[in-house]
Amino acid sequence: MFESLRGQFVIAGKSLRDPNFYKSVVLLLEHGPGGALGLVVNRPTSVKVSAALGGQIELPEQHDRLYVGGPVQSSALFIMHNGEQLQTASHEVLPGLYVGTSPEAMEEVIRAASQSDSQLKFRLFSGCAGWGPRQLEGELSRADWHIRPGDTGLIFQQDAYTLWDVLIDQAYRAERLIASDKGDPTWN
Repeated sequence: MFESLRGQFVIAGKSLRDPNFYKSVVLLLEHGPGGALGLVVNRPTSVKVSAALGGQIELPEQHDRLYVGGPVQSSALFIMHNGEQLQTASHEVLPGLYVGTSPEAMEEVIRAASQSDSQLKFRLFSGCAGWGPRQLEGELSRADWHIRPGDTGLIFQQDAYTLWDVLIDQAYRAERLIASDKGDPTWN
């Protein structure tokens, strides 16, 4: 029986050297027998969201950055947000975490987030990560990737550059076969 990893993080293993995924953390948006689709959540660029949208949407000045979501469909934009009230133009990936792809969804989310009293957080991604049928499963079996539960709080943390370090440490601790605490030597 197939077990979907939708809503899970896949964390690049320390030996994965593909430059597209080196030290990357991917949140899986879809995963099924036909393959998988996700967004790299820890690769911010120096490009501002307003510049990435190329004037298509008139926005107030903000400091949010575009993220590289992956090497597939690099011109496609995805917006990830925590605005439950805005879910009409987005689909839920995790409880309280939504992804949209339409220009209307992007405009609605970014405008709502620009309000001074807004608790809405978002990330704009260019491109995505994709795997064909059984491709991700093969890479997981080679330990190219590690799995951890998706976490909205970690996605929206201030410093995306430390996300891989945090999650790879969690993955190695969770996968450890022998406890690192040696305990009292007299117990031997």
